Amino acid sequence: MKLKSFLLLSTLIASSFAFGAEKGQKLSFDQLRQRVFKKEYQKETSNTDVLRSRFSSWGIKNNFAQGSINLPGALKKLTTQKEVVVAVIDTGIDPTHPFLKDNIYVPKGDASITNFGLDFSKGASNVNTPYDKNRHGTHVSGIIKSVFPNVKILSLKYYNRHASGKDNLNSTIKALRYAVDLGVDIINYSGGGPEPDLEELEILKKAERKGIIVVAAAGNEQENIDNKKTAYFPASYKLSNIITVTAHDQSMKILNSSNWGAQTVDVSAPGYKINSAIPTSRNGLLTGTSQATAFVSGVAAMLKAGYPGLSAKQIKKIISITAKKEITFNGKVKSSGRVDATAAVELAEKLNTKTNGKLANYKGSKREVANTPKVIIRK
Repeated sequence: MKLKSFLLLSTLIASSFAFGAEKGQKLSFDQLRQRVFKKEYQKETSNTDVLRSRFSSWGIKNNFAQGSINLPGALKKLTTQKEVVVAVIDTGIDPTHPFLKDNIYVPKGDASITNFGLDFSKGASNVNTPYDKNRHGTHVSGIIKSVFPNVKILSLKYYNRHASGKDNLNSTIKALRYAVDLGVDIINYSGGGPEPDLEELEILKKAERKGIIVVAAAGNEQENIDNKKTAYFPASYKLSNIITVTAHDQSMKILNSSNWGAQTVDVSAPGYKINSAIPTSRNGLLTGTSQATAFVSGVAAMLKAGYPGLSAKQIKKIISITAKKEITFNGKVKSSGRVDATAAVELAEKLNTKTNGKLANYKGSKREVANTPKVIIRK
């Protein structure tokens, strides 16, 4: 197995207060966690609640002309038909966060502070408590929920900052294998590196055969990943179920830090100073293709929930061909566009009711006429 760099693709600008602490008072992690878990919160599960939540971002607001994913119309049109599970392979999750605690999925039993996912990271003391000490996994999960409020999130933790690169890679592969064998609907994967890995590829091919969508970050190396020497994996694997995502800002420009590729990158999504949940009931800003990836996972989850008969390949194509074209994306994104949730739901509905599952004659949407992120490196 070759070693490869592994990058979590974002920068954190977070609020610094600790929930529940009086001024000058220091609380232990366990005290914080218990206070958050026991406190009663108004559930933020309705579409209106999510759009207005302090844990949501400009990426879902009613400002499509300024780079958002055009979500409000999609939420009005969508009727959920099935439960959708998204496996977030990342740094874990805060199971007591008020924005996320009702969305946590566990394969066995009920979600609780002692059972809220699986921890595959090196040296994990309890496999069923993948607590997020990095903030990244909670932030990504919050974005997915902000797009599709009814999503179920399976947190699979791979990352240990004290582990070797080889150990973190092995943990990633274990998490991928678990998600695929379990048969989740979608895998959100916000990491990668410059070298392919045979074992990883074989697992992702199995996911392709099982119809599991894999949404992968394009990376933050400022490279054209169409080129063999600067390819980025798993985003660069040529599989029909992988949706590769880059990031843009509110001026519709691909971030200077983001990778691109006219043959490899399928679509762009918001990725600049994205507000979302972080541990201990807080919210904070992150920048990078990790955040963009989460928006696309949320849209894919909406489509799968509303139209369960759609295949992974069809969902990928719907997201790509309904993307809103931007001149600034030409030569950098295969679709030349940014994700349009409303157009995607409209096409899925049309496909579901009028075209017998065929996309061949679809011509596209009528609307189509920072600082470099800090990264966590796995070597």
